[in-house]
Amino acid sequence: MELRPLLIVDSANVVGSVPDGWWRDRAGAARRLRDALAVASAGLHDGPSDLGQPLDIVLVVEGAARRIAEDAPDSSGANVRVVAAFGSGDDAIVDLVRREAGTRTVAVVTADRGLRDRVIALGARVLGPRTVRRDPG
Repeated sequence: MELRPLLIVDSANVVGSVPDGWWRDRAGAARRLRDALAVASAGLHDGPSDLGQPLDIVLVVEGAARRIAEDAPDSSGANVRVVAAFGSGDDAIVDLVRREAGTRTVAVVTADRGLRDRVIALGARVLGPRTVRRDPG
């Protein structure tokens, strides 16, 4: 049985890509992203056509947003696994890529150049934040 492609989302980077007041409620912004990602599992906005569908999605959260990992999944975010990074979110993402890249297609959503270099070296693809999040308005 072939594993579905894995999409790993750098929550802090994606949330921070749009200046919509996220800094006032980091956990709330991460929840909204998680719920929006539930829709992305059926198709990406600007993703590569060869990534495949459906996707497994992991949202990596850190800092104040970590508490959403304890939320009971609701119907809007049930197919998005939330991983709380208790250290660096980037390190948690690299660890996930290291574990999964040899077994299936892995893509990481981030605009962080340092993280991009690290995950590409491990065989992951990198997609920008607009792949899963549109600017408001």
